[in-house]
Amino acid sequence: MDLIPLTLPPGQLAEIEAAHRQPPRAYHNFGHVQALLRHHREVAAGPGWRQPREVALAMLYHDAVYEAGRGDNELRSARMARTAIAHWLPGAGVDVDRVAALIELTARHGRLRGDELDADAALFLDSDMAILGAPDAVFDAYDRGIAEEYRGTLPGFLFRRNRRRFLKGVLAQPRIFFSDFFHVRYDAQARANLRRITA
Repeated sequence: MDLIPLTLPPGQLAEIEAAHRQPPRAYHNFGHVQALLRHHREVAAGPGWRQPREVALAMLYHDAVYEAGRGDNELRSARMARTAIAHWLPGAGVDVDRVAALIELTARHGRLRGDELDADAALFLDSDMAILGAPDAVFDAYDRGIAEEYRGTLPGFLFRRNRRRFLKGVLAQPRIFFSDFFHVRYDAQARANLRRITA
């Protein structure tokens, strides 16, 4: 895949794609990963990455384990990344601790401050949240996808209440995106989407 800044063994890529089909997912699938990797390429052409390979691997594995409503998805994804990198990329010089740390940061997304993050971490987290600033139709498909993933996990009324609270909280933040790179590109559209969906 030309979006990845390192060569992965075919078996590793197949394993990652298979993980993103378990359980069936409406949003947190391999299409989401590919969207992040496109942002990776945009950042590489702009401000750049200090550890491009580690960030790309974090993008590939950050939702490898995903069950809607569980609180340990990120930790389990980080463990999967550690195991897979040791198996598929031994001796490649990858900073595995950094990959795992980036993945684990996604569990604290709404509770982090920009001054707690280095540039790569901020850009990585912003890549994951860039969907909030997508065009209306793409954002609406994302919103429906999240609802679909929670169907059967939470009663509909409870999901809608929690989802609205979460999105209103994001909208209330002084900055939705940590980095200037994403703030300039996506803040206005993200706020328009969030106002529309929470009105």
